[in-house]
Amino acid sequence: MDKILINGGKPLCGEVNISGAKNAAVAIIPAALLVEGKCIIENVPDISDVDSILKMIKSLGAKVEKSDCNTVVIDSQNLTSHIADPELACKMRASYYLMGALLGRFGKAQVPPPGGCNFGTRPIDQHLKSFECLGCKVSLDETFVNIDGDELGGGNVYFDVVSVGATINAILAAVLAPGKTVLENCAKEPHVVDLANFLNSMGASVRGAGTDIIKINGVESLHGGTYSIIPDQIEAGTYMAAAIATRGNVLIKNVIPKHLEAITAKFEEMGVTIEEYDEEVRVIADKPLKSIRVKTMPYPGFPTDLQPQMVVLLATVPGTSVVNEGVWDSRFQYVTELEKMGMKIKVDGTVATIEGGTPLCPSKVCATDLRAGASMVIAALACEGTTEISQLRHIDRGYEHIVDKLLAVGADIKRIND
Repeated sequence: MDKILINGGKPLCGEVNISGAKNAAVAIIPAALLVEGKCIIENVPDISDVDSILKMIKSLGAKVEKSDCNTVVIDSQNLTSHIADPELACKMRASYYLMGALLGRFGKAQVPPPGGCNFGTRPIDQHLKSFECLGCKVSLDETFVNIDGDELGGGNVYFDVVSVGATINAILAAVLAPGKTVLENCAKEPHVVDLANFLNSMGASVRGAGTDIIKINGVESLHGGTYSIIPDQIEAGTYMAAAIATRGNVLIKNVIPKHLEAITAKFEEMGVTIEEYDEEVRVIADKPLKSIRVKTMPYPGFPTDLQPQMVVLLATVPGTSVVNEGVWDSRFQYVTELEKMGMKIKVDGTVATIEGGTPLCPSKVCATDLRAGASMVIAALACEGTTEISQLRHIDRGYEHIVDKLLAVGADIKRIND
């Protein structure tokens, strides 16, 4: 079993290059199933979630080639099946994007309920509602969500709650459906916009992505082309938090600063110096920091995927900080691992109160999910002594070459096979 060993207590200094966005990649790759001809997708992160979704589309008959570790060529012209592999689908949450993609391609889909990180109830009712609003019949059995799209066509969908996954699935189902589709109360995340931009570059007509209302005019077909995925705002925020937790000075390269506005605003509120450039941000933590309150919200609010990293960062700051989780009900399950490192935190439902300023201590901890694993890396970097982190499969799902990137900014870190 692989483990990471970190001898912390050293400020991070240097440069980090941010990879392509995981959440965009795992939506755009299934979207390539809708395209006639080859899709060349660039800036694809070299992570296990991408490997998993590529295996899934290969099992459906798509041809997949990697010209390098960050460029994928997909040819789905001879796609043979609308039935997703249950064993592969159970490994990741984003497997549910095959519902919309296969429905759009074949007019029918059979996809198992999704896997992924376990931090509370994450229903797919809004996904299924959107398919029904587009004229589909949906049924569930012991293995599959079965979607019959014989009458698939344009329609009106109002999402009862803002859902990134449901918004993306509805877009995938509608781009080739005859007629006009209007989606209301949509998610505005950058990767929703990136998916729409990808589809439009292949000939789709998707308008309004990034706003509450998205309008889609169905087209007869999509053509091949080349597209580059946006940088990962969550990876960028993670390295920013690591730089601050170690009181370092790091240049974060290959970012879109606008996507980081809610994140940088909170860091600046703490007293961190943020310098913004066209495609870079510099994080300088050379002054005393202060405790703050944070509430996670859908974009453009503070992202839930940075909540664990922020909790760890606030543990290094003197005073009482409060973090309110406004997206998922049970996303504080990881704190028992961080308490092994001496973190003083009290969780009451969706609210965590952190008593910061007490030095963290090294320990043996397990990554319980993707972002929790990143938070444990930050905690280990911030405390003196050697911390051992196991269950790296979670971290590998979303962080490309994390050990190499941290080595480049001065971390004392290594990956071992025990």
